Amino acid sequence: MSYEQTTVNPYLTFDGNCQEAMEFYKAALNGNLHTMPFEGSPAEVPEEHKNRVMHATLTFGSAVIMASDSMPGMPITHGNGNSISIAAADVNEGEGYFNNLSAGGAVIMPYQETFWGAKFGMCVDKFGVQWMVNCELSKES
Repeated sequence: MSYEQTTVNPYLTFDGNCQEAMEFYKAALNGNLHTMPFEGSPAEVPEEHKNRVMHATLTFGSAVIMASDSMPGMPITHGNGNSISIAAADVNEGEGYFNNLSAGGAVIMPYQETFWGAKFGMCVDKFGVQWMVNCELSKES
């Protein structure tokens, strides 16, 4: 994947369930997913690690989310200091993203009109990842 301008993309790390999580995000965000397992790569990993995801790229609209499973011997700790923020093209798209991502997870703030002239919601998905979905009301379709 090449970029025509400098970009910043979230990179998520999972502990063996990256494929499942990224498939969930692919469906929730109506995206395109490419994954590469450790098997077949030059990385030396234990046999039980070969089917884990070495790298995944999910694209939807102009957005990109990348992810992988953790390396052997490198446990991960999910924190609450990070969120993925989506700026939706219209309020219905935003509501769809929010409903899909919060399914099986927890709603922190319902997707609703805000004082800053947008519809906004916050949730934690079933994989422990925090999401913020925002749509400026002037972008309503």
